[in-house]
Amino acid sequence: MLSIDNLTKRFASSADRPLFENLSLTLAPGESVAIMGESGVGKSTLLNCIAGLEPVDAGRIRLGETELTALDEDAFAGLRRRALGFVFQAFHILPHLTLAQNVALPLWLLDVGDAEADRQARAMLARVGLEARAEDWPRHLSGGELQRVAIARALVHGPALVLCDEPTGNLDPERAAGVLALLFGSLRAAGAIGILVTHSRVAAGYADRILRLTAAGLVADSEPDPQNS
Repeated sequence: MLSIDNLTKRFASSADRPLFENLSLTLAPGESVAIMGESGVGKSTLLNCIAGLEPVDAGRIRLGETELTALDEDAFAGLRRRALGFVFQAFHILPHLTLAQNVALPLWLLDVGDAEADRQARAMLARVGLEARAEDWPRHLSGGELQRVAIARALVHGPALVLCDEPTGNLDPERAAGVLALLFGSLRAAGAIGILVTHSRVAAGYADRILRLTAAGLVADSEPDPQNS
């Protein structure tokens, strides 16, 4: 379970001005949430705080029995390798590695042997429909295919929590729909917690819940948003 209690993050330029404060959220294994909000409200910053890439000013984050906000940098780096997965808008697929090698990266970081890492990577590529492309180079793939590789890489090591920052922002609506269905279906099948940051209400609709980030924290989002519909 992921538990965030009364989280506060202040602007670096002003210790008295919160970006957001009193932010609380609880998610069970297999549950997903989409977080929407105006540009600049701190959606990506929130993901960075959860991932330990930015410090928080107050509050507590727990993943299972581990209090993330109490970890030092080295301990958090180890936890990121073991328990977190990431899916970004820009894919971040390494062009000098084959698809199988890209997916195997998280396993290599956990010191999984080459043969076993390759086996698991190919099995994960099969789950996202790219088994036959395992030896291909990223330059030969479409944007939708690259994002499927990114999903495979994010899930291959069995993370407890997957953080997604505008994962379909570079895709057309048809490819985005396919990627989102695959992403959220995979999260539920794996029992992983998913947090999606997005401007798109269509994308947000794939999650179990939609919340809006404000300076006062997270609030339930129930208002239609014609601009993002």
